[in-house]
Amino acid sequence: MIRRVVRQSKFRHVFGQAVKNDQCYDDIRVSRVTWDSAFCAVNPKFVAIIVDASGGGAFLVLPLLKTGRIDKAYPTVCGHTGPVLDIDWCPHNDHVIASGSEDCAVMVWQIPENGLNAPLSEPVVVLEGHSKRVGIVTWHPTARNVLLSAGCDNLIIIWNVGTGEALINLEDMHPDVIFSVCWSRNGSLICTACKDKKVRVIDPRKGKITAEKDKAHEGARPMRAIFLADGNIFTTGFSRMSERQLALWNPKNMEDPISVHEMDTSNGVLLPFYDPDTNVVYLCGKGDSSIRYFEITDEAPYVHYLNTFSSKEPQRGMGYMPKRGLDVNKCEIARFYKLHERKCEPIIMTVPRKSDLFQDDLYPDTAGPDPALEAEEWFEGKNGEPILISLKHGYVPGKNRDLKVVKKNVLDNKAPKKVEEPATPQKPASPQLNRKNEVKLEELLREVKSLRDLVTLQDRRIAKLEEQVAKVAI
Repeated sequence: MIRRVVRQSKFRHVFGQAVKNDQCYDDIRVSRVTWDSAFCAVNPKFVAIIVDASGGGAFLVLPLLKTGRIDKAYPTVCGHTGPVLDIDWCPHNDHVIASGSEDCAVMVWQIPENGLNAPLSEPVVVLEGHSKRVGIVTWHPTARNVLLSAGCDNLIIIWNVGTGEALINLEDMHPDVIFSVCWSRNGSLICTACKDKKVRVIDPRKGKITAEKDKAHEGARPMRAIFLADGNIFTTGFSRMSERQLALWNPKNMEDPISVHEMDTSNGVLLPFYDPDTNVVYLCGKGDSSIRYFEITDEAPYVHYLNTFSSKEPQRGMGYMPKRGLDVNKCEIARFYKLHERKCEPIIMTVPRKSDLFQDDLYPDTAGPDPALEAEEWFEGKNGEPILISLKHGYVPGKNRDLKVVKKNVLDNKAPKKVEEPATPQKPASPQLNRKNEVKLEELLREVKSLRDLVTLQDRRIAKLEEQVAKVAI
């Protein structure tokens, strides 16, 4: 591994810190399924964790603030008849989550505003099209209601969740199990890593492979491939000698990698998490007890080792918080949710800074929750870059964003009554804010009045005491 870090980088001193015990989520029976997914998905409101469940598949959805011991009877999302293999939050609605399972179905769920108070077994929509278990689900980054699923039938399906239809079937492209699928930044392409040791770049709407590399990593164990913001591809895998490798590729010329690094001989599959704003890749090995992070730049050797966060316990899975859910006041640039056997432990990555001011260089504008396109526009061939938001004033999600995903089609008809209320999200938020401000103002005025009364009483009491003292002195 490359440890000669002599170049200047603002991320050289990034350090990771696990939170205190009372801020962990305890007594969770994390899934024991032998599948190389992260088992955890996080957004600014909820953390979702795939758990062991008898007689089917289930996952927990906890509000971020519900830390401490989780009751065994805490309600789960439990509509699947086989173990859940993968979950993914919708990037455009913090209350919508998709799940893929061994029962060959993909389900999309609507989580109530304050989390679950009863088991949720009725999905908003069930997407059926796979003939074998579904191991990967991932939402389109910029188009509303577009969901991709990949199954052990070697088939990739892209769904319009708004209508419940499978609009694109990518079959005959992968002769073996698909290990990973990742959208490009604007969602025009996908890249896949397959058991046949090939990394493919696919244009899903044209149904054709635009680039591929055979034996990207020669080892037999699973690979992962992700798109970077500049369009290059970052892969993790194993060498012929079973050493863990990472590599960087240019999809316009996949003959030779831009850069290859060998890391160690552990056999845990490396899960890459990428921050497109800072160009930092975090590698979390399943069964490892460390998170390594690398910065990717335009100068050789292109992939620069930064540091390693180590702890004692091995990780069963890992959740990664989107940038808009981080605490910008603490210079937090990443937050992971590490799954142990019986608990989930948040790990905070921070860049130490002396100033209390907002650090513009750490927080360039990041992808916000608004979609750039509707599903129909994307299927017709349009592309849209992510709509960026500033994190300068801390991200405060407005209620008017909720449930945009389900405002029409199938989702309208099937959404539970309780959660249909916010489906008229077009009202401006200002009257609501005004009402809140008025209530706060009234409370403050009441407090001021009671304090004034208290001061008057004290004045009288002091005057009386002074009189009594004067008499005694005489």
